[in-house]
Amino acid sequence: MWYMNYKKAQKYKAIKWLTASTYVILLTIGCAPTPKVAGEFSQEEFDDMAQLMADGNASDLGVNYLSNHIEEFYILDAREVEEYEVSHLPGAKWIGYSDFHPSRLEDIPKDAAIITYCSVGFRSEQIAEKLVESGYKNTYNLKGSIFQWSNEKLPLVNKAGMPTDSIHGFNKKWSKWIKYGKVTY
Repeated sequence: MWYMNYKKAQKYKAIKWLTASTYVILLTIGCAPTPKVAGEFSQEEFDDMAQLMADGNASDLGVNYLSNHIEEFYILDAREVEEYEVSHLPGAKWIGYSDFHPSRLEDIPKDAAIITYCSVGFRSEQIAEKLVESGYKNTYNLKGSIFQWSNEKLPLVNKAGMPTDSIHGFNKKWSKWIKYGKVTY
């Protein structure tokens, strides 16, 4: 019985990964639905894209909830260091994505409330799942991630900790999902 549940879970993970990966590939080459004009999309369109990108086992929390309870969380940035240096959420710790290793979290208690974010939620969802597998059970993914945070005009800081309205757009196709802020690459 446990073996069948394990196989079912593995199949689900493979399907989720393939679905999200296919979306990323299609978006990168321009075949997936994206806003025709940067910043011109409805909240429903953004939510649909963010849900698809972050569809996984980690629980999502919204940006408004986090902004009202920010002091209760360890905030982890699952983007590349270049993205983090342009801007990040106040108090966020960079943990990376392509070279992520749980040893970067040695100072965080296993029972702490943690929230991960990236650009739109795909990378942070995967990191959140790794954290749960490593014993961090109170881990969440920020729905819509830093793009949604910026779109809500919530505060961002640069690598010096100073307020900024700059945001790393990941690339030209993904940056179309940003309504507010100065997009850089």
